[in-house]
Amino acid sequence: MRIKAIVILPLIIFTVLGACKKDSPKPEGDGGEVVVPEEIPDLTTVRTWLVDKSATEETTALFYKLKVSSKTKVLFGHQDDTKRGYSWENEQDNMPYDLSRSDVKEVTGAYPAVYGHDFIHIANFADGVWFDYEKQIARDCAVQAYNRGGVNTFCWHYANPVSKGSFYWNDSPQEAVSQILPGGAYHEVYKKSLKEIADFAQTLIGADGKLVPIIFRPFHEFDGDWFWWGKAHCTAADYKSLYQFTVTYLRDELGVHNFLYAWSPDRNFTTEAEYLERYPGDAFVDLVGMDNYEDMKVDGSVSIAANKLKIISDYAKKQNKLAALTETGLQNLTKKDWYTQTLLKALKEQKVELAYAMVWTNTPNAFWTPYKGHASESDFIKFKNDAYIMFGDKIGSMYKLK
Repeated sequence: MRIKAIVILPLIIFTVLGACKKDSPKPEGDGGEVVVPEEIPDLTTVRTWLVDKSATEETTALFYKLKVSSKTKVLFGHQDDTKRGYSWENEQDNMPYDLSRSDVKEVTGAYPAVYGHDFIHIANFADGVWFDYEKQIARDCAVQAYNRGGVNTFCWHYANPVSKGSFYWNDSPQEAVSQILPGGAYHEVYKKSLKEIADFAQTLIGADGKLVPIIFRPFHEFDGDWFWWGKAHCTAADYKSLYQFTVTYLRDELGVHNFLYAWSPDRNFTTEAEYLERYPGDAFVDLVGMDNYEDMKVDGSVSIAANKLKIISDYAKKQNKLAALTETGLQNLTKKDWYTQTLLKALKEQKVELAYAMVWTNTPNAFWTPYKGHASESDFIKFKNDAYIMFGDKIGSMYKLK
């Protein structure tokens, strides 16, 4: 998402319902939970599919459960779901904060299945009491989401590490990618930022005493020009090298083993070749995705969006990856049936396997999911009740293979 403000922006132990044949999921449309195939691979086998061959048991199970669920279901996600909503927010001046509140839950009776967060205030170039608060609430939101069975994904609107300014190119037009790669003048600055992320990741401990798995999605929407890592501001080779270094340094040097790695351009592609133009390689990516707001607007095209989701899904199936619609939404829901007549249709038009679809954050002044009493409330409930969609009340535990 192209965030408009920096400071204030603040599956599933799938229930086995009776005997089932190998690889035969529960029929779509019955409203029940997904059924895991009877023969489940062991952890060692699943780890061979991952970027991190030493991934924690819970992280490994998360990948597998998402892979299974995506055959018949799509999990619904919401950015900052329990951090803020329309007309309310958990901020430092509102302590103590209430992480049980959620616009999604208030409307549908259930939390989302996927919770979006951001490393924006965790790895940056500022400090102070407010930033300490931001780290604490990010930690608490992620841990509580895990404790209730949800899935956590973090993007990273990373301030320009050369200028120490905005992540937006127009606000801080300083080339950075080549300078933070190994051998660059700001490489140590970048390594320090990754250390901050790694240290934070080690503090995410659930009620079960386990590290909370994270789907980490760095350097997203790189096919646009609005971020300093965008297409116009670095070569394809340098972008790939940056992503590859990020993964290997976190995994191999800093010992982070509770991450799955996601990669997602914006929607500027129509073929697989265009989609993969800046792909860092299968050895560095667990989940392929797409952010798509433009095709999902009132005057957009459901079919165009669906075709792009098919490209992503087909690649994920071919290469044994996960796929997702990593960001989407219609701000302020100016089309009151957007959830059933745009999002749901885009997800269903083609035969796809998507782990999740996530909409952007509600704030006191704007929203992407309806609040209680909004005209889209009944449509959102209808969307939630569709058998193809899973919210937090249906996913069970994501973090054990068996």
